[in-house]
Amino acid sequence: MNFMNTLSQPERDTLRRVVKVVHMKHHPKDFVNNYEADKMIEAIGPEVAGRMIKLGMDQGILHK
Repeated sequence: MNFMNTLSQPERDTLRRVVKVVHMKHHPKDFVNNYEADKMIEAIGPEVAGRMIKLGMDQGILHK
């Protein structure tokens, strides 16, 4: 079981948005999608993801 299943939908959307804006800004546009963002989130792990969700909410990077 991966930790993405334990996140609420707003948390998951915020985390995806943070990864896309911050970590995938230099990737080709067709590569920046939810599937690729989820793979990157799984690679960083739950502790870092928790900090990224908090950072995204504090900085106003919310999913729209």
